[in-house]
Amino acid sequence: MIHLTLHVNGEDRGVDAPPLCTLIEALRDVLGLQSVREGCGIGVCGACTVLLDGHPISSCLTLAAMAEGHDILTLEGLPTLPPLHPIQEAFIKHAGFQCSYCTPGILLTVKALLDDRPNATDDEVREYLAGNLCRCGSYVKIMDAVREALTAQRR
Repeated sequence: MIHLTLHVNGEDRGVDAPPLCTLIEALRDVLGLQSVREGCGIGVCGACTVLLDGHPISSCLTLAAMAEGHDILTLEGLPTLPPLHPIQEAFIKHAGFQCSYCTPGILLTVKALLDDRPNATDDEVREYLAGNLCRCGSYVKIMDAVREALTAQRR
């Protein structure tokens, strides 16, 4: 076992884990952050997406030890009471989800997009979200929500 200090959602959290523990295992199993979900386990679906220093990563492919010293944001790090983050508001308004399994990873990816490209075009949004799969096929409503969030951010 190794001891890690992970900076998650604005606070330092101690984690005792095996050396080959993945970040998703540390976040879900040790810290109890259930928004980080495993879908494929091979970095293709985006369900395990978290932001590492503001950039979306697949936590199923990242060793927890590699995240030490970096800022980690999970969905639990966004507001849970009104006022919500503009991305959350837009997804609620446009029903940009169905079963919601993919939603945490998509919301975090959209947050990174808004921070990185506040004037993103539809093509840029699609490219940015290419690593996030929605098995329910809510892509039209997801795009509507992202457009709304982009507009809200520009105000």
